[in-house]
Amino acid sequence: MSDIDVHVCEVGLRDGLQMLSTFVPTATKLEWIRAEAAAGMREIEVTSFVPPKLVPQFVDAADVVQGALAIAGLTVLGLAPNLKGAERGVELGVHKLNFVMSVSRTHNLKNVRREREESVADFRRIADMLRTLPAERRPRLIGGLSTALGCSYEGPIAPDDVRRYAAALAEAGADEILVADTVGYADPNTVRSVFRQVMAEVPELPVGAHFHDTRGLGLANVTAALDCGVRRFDASLAGLGGCQFAPGATGNIVMEDLCFLLDSMGLRTGVNLEALVAVREIVARALPDTPLYGGLGRAGLPRGYVPAAQRAAAHSC
Repeated sequence: MSDIDVHVCEVGLRDGLQMLSTFVPTATKLEWIRAEAAAGMREIEVTSFVPPKLVPQFVDAADVVQGALAIAGLTVLGLAPNLKGAERGVELGVHKLNFVMSVSRTHNLKNVRREREESVADFRRIADMLRTLPAERRPRLIGGLSTALGCSYEGPIAPDDVRRYAAALAEAGADEILVADTVGYADPNTVRSVFRQVMAEVPELPVGAHFHDTRGLGLANVTAALDCGVRRFDASLAGLGGCQFAPGATGNIVMEDLCFLLDSMGLRTGVNLEALVAVREIVARALPDTPLYGGLGRAGLPRGYVPAAQRAAAHSC
């Protein structure tokens, strides 16, 4: 029996840092990664394979990936915006590649300067390239659907569009589908509707969720996704991140609060909550002028709190 009920993936090192003008030193990034892995985090998106001239924060992608791959038991992810980025990720040896396209046509044009069908075609080229590799060198490919639950430009997104592009990425060769509320637009009812349709469309693939907390509904949306059977969630330490197309956004849902929510529900993540909160000190030192969010980081665990793993062990005795 697995000791994990819900898989969580740290995206702060990519999604959380990509918009910051302050360069976080490579040594600090690796300290952060090692500390979270030691706290039980099993998946971390450590960088993005974009040209450094576009996002200088990731000029050290090779060194960060190399350091992360040295951590036993850690699944290392990288964002691949296109075929060239995917080839770079393969060269460096990441375990997973995360490709993201926007369901919103306007957002896709502004974010990657391509029509949505061009993004699907590029994804297919990546999948075809990966199929030429020997199994031991082939990373898993995530098909990410950005702005799937709403867009700052277009407003509500038609669920049929989300379902259609999920099917297109699945047919092209995705190993996983990731549905993202990129600008924090969604509410629980929308989440239930969209995720049920997507999961029915691609029943053979695991479907994960990536929520932002722009309007304070991030964790409520997590519970709605759990109701649909979702068992993989992205989050960012201290809620770092955001989207340049969502003015006022407070970033991704807070990893510490997500893990506490899941644990309080009896769902094991494998993450030690107190050790995870302690990792915030590394980020605070590196980014003293950047706001750090999160209720657990502010208030700590409730007095006498017993983690889900201990409760499960006691129940099985």
